Amino acid sequence: MTTILHHKSSPLELLYSHWRNRSLIAQMVRREVSSRYKGSVLGVFWAFIQPLILLVVYTFVFSEVFNARWGTHVASKTDFALALFTGITIYNLFMEVITRSPSLIISHANYVKKIIFPLETLPAIAIGSALVQMTISIITIIGINFALNSSFSPAIIALPIIVLPYILFIAGLSWLLAALGVYIRDINQSVGLITSVSMFLSPIFYPISALPEKYQPWLQLNPLTLIIEESRKVILWNTLPDWAGLAKYSIASSLLAAFGFFWFQKSRKGFSDVL
Repeated sequence: MTTILHHKSSPLELLYSHWRNRSLIAQMVRREVSSRYKGSVLGVFWAFIQPLILLVVYTFVFSEVFNARWGTHVASKTDFALALFTGITIYNLFMEVITRSPSLIISHANYVKKIIFPLETLPAIAIGSALVQMTISIITIIGINFALNSSFSPAIIALPIIVLPYILFIAGLSWLLAALGVYIRDINQSVGLITSVSMFLSPIFYPISALPEKYQPWLQLNPLTLIIEESRKVILWNTLPDWAGLAKYSIASSLLAAFGFFWFQKSRKGFSDVL
């Protein structure tokens, strides 16, 4: 006789499940981060070296090859590179997690079939691993900004308030895509295309003010726009974020996270049959 498990899908269960499995999540995040650099001579130092190399490349390509300019906040090529790299760092958290999400369950099929595992924590593990790299990149940005400009932004203490709703937004999408990826295998290719397009439709390589006014409201609809812009404010320009905008974003992200978790929990009873 087959026992059918009923998985709770309320927002309270979302919080309780991740708190109950916090040690497991932390352990698996550490394992993912260490395995990323396993076998390399420099090990985890690559996490610091890569941002530095990318920063040099971005500076040369966009300020020299494309002769790009940022605007009033940016006066030098180094400042331009820091603004650019900050945008890419924030975007990479989204890109890394979302591109992995459709295959999260498929790549851990043994967790579905052979052992009892809290599958709902897989997006949190992916986010945690990506957050480690994002944190290292932000530390690199702060260090370079201080070394070259003798500038430090006390407003950076507001960064967690900006990142938290961003994590909820990513988690909601990740639960949705992880569940859909089990049933619709083509979604993996679609997500890759969407993340590539979203990179150029976000204010990463340019400020919103660089666009004609008629296009600016459309760019504001991009859920990455607010987070990228507000992160630059607190990391580089010592400006407090748009609290009203973040409050609205937090409400929308919380609703998306709750819906994504609900969808995942209701869909997971069919995972073992499909896999």
